[in-house]
Amino acid sequence: MTTVTGVLLTVVPVLFTLFYALLGATFSYPGILREPASEVLERFAAGGTRLVLIWWAFTMSAVAFVPVALGVAAVIEGPLASVSAALGVLAALVQALGLVRWPFLVPYLARERHRAPETVDLVFDVANRYLGVAVGEHLGYLLTASWTIVVSVAVIPIAPLAFVIAGAVIGASLLFGALEFVGPNERSGWHLAGTVVAIGYTAWAVWLVVGGVLLLLGR
Repeated sequence: MTTVTGVLLTVVPVLFTLFYALLGATFSYPGILREPASEVLERFAAGGTRLVLIWWAFTMSAVAFVPVALGVAAVIEGPLASVSAALGVLAALVQALGLVRWPFLVPYLARERHRAPETVDLVFDVANRYLGVAVGEHLGYLLTASWTIVVSVAVIPIAPLAFVIAGAVIGASLLFGALEFVGPNERSGWHLAGTVVAIGYTAWAVWLVVGGVLLLLGR
């Protein structure tokens, strides 16, 4: 189980980061989300089946975090194991629910936009606000941050201090990022929080890989 968890910890974040980078290169993601719905849907339609499949793979990489969370819980054991398992599974499912609109709902909206552009644009904006901003980002950031902090505390007896501190700092950055669209920032978002969370997620992927390597090395 330890070996499998170590492999998943190294492979899953690499795949997640790879698909994220592909979306950035082919679809200007996530910056394009700040553009009008009409432009996003036009760009999406131009991406064709290849773009839809990249979005599907990106969504599945979020789902793949479920066995990662369960494997980590089995490794750390102790009173925080069940807490980390619950937080990790919820984080994965929430992220997936936020992303799954892209390979299934958005292609339909892009195809049907010529029938009623204003209505389709409104539906896209509503889905983006609810599934994207509220579910995938806000709840996803909160749960992922909480999981990261809980795991960092749980591994204090068995992991290098630098790894523990890095996890706590990264978790705090994701918590901060969850404030991007909260309260006075609801209308257009808080740029600082968005920048911090983008850096935080990159660091989080590296932190997971390091954790997987440490686990495989038996440290």
